[in-house]
Amino acid sequence: MNIVQPLLHLQEIDRCIRELEQEAVDIPERKAQESASIIAAQEELDAAKAKLREAQSRAAASEAEIKAMDERLQQMKEEQASLKSNADFTTFNLEIQRLTKDREKQESRQLLAMDDMVPLKTRVADAEAKVQKEKAAVDDYVAELDTRLAAVKEQLAACEAERREYLDAVPENLLVRYERIRTRRWPVVVELNADGACTGCHLVQPPSVAQDTRRNQTVVTCLTCGRLLYSE
Repeated sequence: MNIVQPLLHLQEIDRCIRELEQEAVDIPERKAQESASIIAAQEELDAAKAKLREAQSRAAASEAEIKAMDERLQQMKEEQASLKSNADFTTFNLEIQRLTKDREKQESRQLLAMDDMVPLKTRVADAEAKVQKEKAAVDDYVAELDTRLAAVKEQLAACEAERREYLDAVPENLLVRYERIRTRRWPVVVELNADGACTGCHLVQPPSVAQDTRRNQTVVTCLTCGRLLYSE
């Protein structure tokens, strides 16, 4: 058996732990990114609603102006009937004509605003449908991520328990060296390839280091990166 075999097994456990821990960090970030994708669709919907409200406001304002004009016209016609002089009658008549033209202009504005509302209502409906569709897709994906996160946490707990149980099988002197290197380099234990290079830093080792590694009688350290070397 390779002299560093216990460390290789420990390193495999730690590899699983590292990957699971990273995934546990990545999943909430992915959820946030997915939720952010709805923002653009929501902004489009908000813009469409704002345009529709503006058109509705114009139509309502025109309607109020028309109502006020109708009341004023009715009042002027009633007052005109009681006038005594032709001059006053003519003045009222001209004012009634002017007010009638203003009413026609205001009515045209109202119709334009109402015409604008038709495509805007369609735009709002389309934007609402888009938001709902994207939200449904995001909700489904987020639910999948939540399920995966629960599984990751369960697997992580199992790996951490396995690591605690396995530590007793690792010689203390090897464990100390392994843990010290693990704080600076990953992976800790790497193979010396056929060319005599450390597969961690890819630099060729002196012949003596390569020879000691292949003898497999002691734990050998890469002279460049400090990782532990082994040879099959």
